[in-house]
Amino acid sequence: MASVLILGFDPRTVPDVDGEALQAVLDKELARLQADSIDASLVMVAADQSDLSAFVTALSERDWDVVLIGGGIRNKAELTFFERVVNLVHRHAPGSAIAFNAGIGEIAEAARRWLPFSPAS
Repeated sequence: MASVLILGFDPRTVPDVDGEALQAVLDKELARLQADSIDASLVMVAADQSDLSAFVTALSERDWDVVLIGGGIRNKAELTFFERVVNLVHRHAPGSAIAFNAGIGEIAEAARRWLPFSPAS
């Protein structure tokens, strides 16, 4: 079974957004992946979090086919935070494809672009 790890900010901790509405979209995207027999996991940290140990733990717990870095990390975080996350993926899940979604409702499509992933792709 293909596996996807989604890394992002907990939308309920992001200022000036409707965190509950965004969480509902995330839940829907996870359900879409699981309906396609894709083992998908979501790991989130608080938007003001500098401790990324939850990401390291998830990245290290198994071999992931795809690791998707959510838009909040790319667009709302400082560049150095985004770079830290990319380098954590590179270090702790070196055999995984890295995907980026264009919007919160496009997580499933972004992950599917890299499934099945092979290093030669």
